[in-house]
Amino acid sequence: MIFSMTGFAVAAAELDAGSFSLELRAVNHRYLDLQLRMPDELRALEPVLRETIAAQLTRGKVECRIGFTARSSEQNPAQLNHTLLRQLAQWSDEVRAVLPEARELNVADVLRWNGMLHSPPLSADTLRSTILDLLNQALGEFAAARMREGEKLQEFLLQRVAQIEVQCATVAPRIPSAIAAYEEKLASRLQAAMQNGDDERLHQEITLFASKIDVDEELSRLQTHLTEMRRVLAQGGTVGKRLDFLMQELHREANTLGSKSVDAEVSRAAMDMKLLIEQMREQIQNIE
Repeated sequence: MIFSMTGFAVAAAELDAGSFSLELRAVNHRYLDLQLRMPDELRALEPVLRETIAAQLTRGKVECRIGFTARSSEQNPAQLNHTLLRQLAQWSDEVRAVLPEARELNVADVLRWNGMLHSPPLSADTLRSTILDLLNQALGEFAAARMREGEKLQEFLLQRVAQIEVQCATVAPRIPSAIAAYEEKLASRLQAAMQNGDDERLHQEITLFASKIDVDEELSRLQTHLTEMRRVLAQGGTVGKRLDFLMQELHREANTLGSKSVDAEVSRAAMDMKLLIEQMREQIQNIE
């Protein structure tokens, strides 16, 4: 299969501390351009996230966005910091031993103490496992979406290949009659040139004729490149750059065919080929 560089996928997970979401979206690009957007608390995971994504993607401008929404206090009640509570009690006893008249701390004072109430943090292992599971899930959906789009692109390209092959088949039988017509036209010119003794003009006309009638090579190379396109599309994988190169070669041959044409129908066919090639080139920019 071939894969499109455009795609979107999302994955989510619910934990006691809150909910995580991970989004992957990508558009075409000459190489892999990866942007990670996440809370600062997750930055330690950036290297492994980049490595995991790069192992499956080779081209495209990819954005990975990770979000976290903490649960409300009713759903995730805060807990007392018992270590701080014991320390505070010890400090209270020490202060009142020196200053007996000092006011005792009440419950409200204790609960307002900075750091006394806290939500249980996620362990580093749980956090890493959760995020990587979400990423792998999103990558699976992402690959499926890119494959579906790749199938459409493959079908589109094969249709254009078939249309260009039809144009080539249309052009080939016209070449003999086109040559004959041009020979007749050239003969009258040569006759006039010979009557005037214009050897230089005679030489120019012969050179021009020789260059214009030789289009068999262009048709042969066009067919070779089209056959290679079918092979590359059937092979699948990372073929975007290879297909882009083939577009350049096809356009060169079609352009040469048009410039050498001695027949209006051949010129029209060459123009139709170039339009089809340009349509393919635009779509190939989306292939990995």
